[in-house]
Formats: sequence, C-alpha cells, structure tokens
Amino acid sequence: MQKIKLKNTHSFVNIKFFFYTVVISCLLLVSCDKNENIQEIPAYINISEVELTTTNNQGVNTHNITDVWVYVNDQFRGTYELPATVPILEKDSTNIKVFAGIKDNGISSTRVRYHFYKSYEEDVFLIEDSTLNILPSFRYTESSTIESENFEGVGTNIDTTLKSEIDFIVKTENGNKFAYAILSDSFLTFEAATDIFEGLPQVGSPVYLEMDYQSNHTALVGAYVNYDFTVVNKELLWVSPKEEQWNKIYINMTKTVSEAIDNNSIKFYVNVFRTDTTKDAWIKFDNLKIIY
Repeated sequence: MQKIKLKNTHSFVNIKFFFYTVVISCLLLVSCDKNENIQEIPAYINISEVELTTTNNQGVNTHNITDVWVYVNDQFRGTYELPATVPILEKDSTNIKVFAGIKDNGISSTRVRYHFYKSYEEDVFLIEDSTLNILPSFRYTESSTIESENFEGVGTNIDTTLKSEIDFIVKTENGNKFAYAILSDSFLTFEAATDIFEGLPQVGSPVYLEMDYQSNHTALVGAYVNYDFTVVNKELLWVSPKEEQWNKIYINMTKTVSEAIDNNSIKFYVNVFRTDTTKDAWIKFDNLKIIY
C-alpha cells in the first residue's frame, strides 16, 4: 500500500504568522519614525541683561545677577546663565516668570535663587521660530529688612576695630563715594566692622551680607558673636582679589547667625592681613547691606 505523506501544517502556520508579524512590525516602526521626526518649532526668549530697581531706603541698585530661573505658565523650564536664549514650545499668549540667580558666596558651583529679589513676570505673545527680547527688572521683596551703608551721607555705621592698625578714608571717584584702606610701610592689619545687630532671625531664616569691593589682596569676611561673658570670632569667607574692576558678592550668613543661639548681638567685619611686606595691600568697599 502506498503511504500518503502529510504536509507539516503546523510549520506552515508558524511561517505565515512570522511573515505577518514582520510586516506589521515594519509598518509600526515606519509609523513611529514618522511621528518622532515631527518636531515642533520653538519660539525663543532672549535675556541679554537684567536690572535691579531700588527705593531710597534700600540702597543703590548695584547687583551681580548671573543667572535666570525661567518659568513658562508656572512650569519650571530651567536655569540659564546670562546672557541667555531660552527655547519655548508654547505659542501665542504665554506667561513668563523669571527669578534672579546668584553665585552664593561668590562660588560658581553654588548657584542659587536669591530669595530677597522678587520675580519678574510678563505676559508675552510667542511666535514659532521668532525671538522675543525681554529685560527683567527685579526688586527687593517687601518683607526684606535692609541695613545699608554707601558712604554718601554724614557719618557711617561702619568703623575700624581695635585690631586695625589703620583707618579707612572715604574717597570719591566718578561721583561715587566709597571706603578705601591701604596697608603700607610696617602696617599689616586692617579691619572694619558694622554696628551691632540684635535679634537677627534664626532657625535657618536667610541672612546675607552684600558688598561691592575692589582690592589687590585677599580679604576675610566674618562675624563677631557677642555672648554674656565672651565674644566668638566666626571666620566666614575668604574673598578673592578683584584689582581691575568692582565686583559684587553675596555672602550667606544664614548658618552663622542661626548657630549663634542665645547671642546678645552680632556684628560683621571685613579684614585684610597683609602677607607680603614688599608691596602695599589695599581695598575699596561700598554698598554694604545686611539683609534679612
């Protein structure tokens, strides 16, 4: 009897299924690629510079805002170093909110939002592939307490300490007054301190010292914390020389003040100790602000 050879229908079905699977997968991949290649064209916000506006009792409007923190319709879109061009996918009427960023203690790796400046807010109309220039203008918050010294009035609330071998003088350049001290001959130490502050906020509440300065020598910024029977010297930050031009620095005093539990008062100082007697050491400083 002749044997009848049966086809392997199971293998045929598997091949057919595999063929359909490959075809469908290719179609899906093509479809996905097409969708992924469809990219929206953004609009752009350009921020070349920013301004600070102050009132008479807030001191002058010098600042060193280095970054902007950008929010679009209340959604955070990133931190950008100035000058900045920010791509934005939103179109038409859009709310832009910008916060000021600084280098905490003048250190590039510690960039933070400066909470004593209010945000700048503007409603804009965005068009794709177009650039809109804006000029954020910042102000101090209404809740900020600011004690400032710009050496423009009669008398100052800053004086040399007993450590200082010399006094500072108030000089004028280009219509601006500032404090100037120079260590020459055999003099080695200059130190000036603010008036005392009582009841500064603690428990991590921010306290900052702002200072404009120019110098050819490293300076030390610190605090004297007065207790009932002792005075504690808290050395806080070494400030690098800036000989060619004025620089502004934001010095974070928060930890120092918060750790000074049960203090009677605190005052802040700037110290220059001359290490090379073959050359003079000098410092100019201006627009000191204690802010809390």
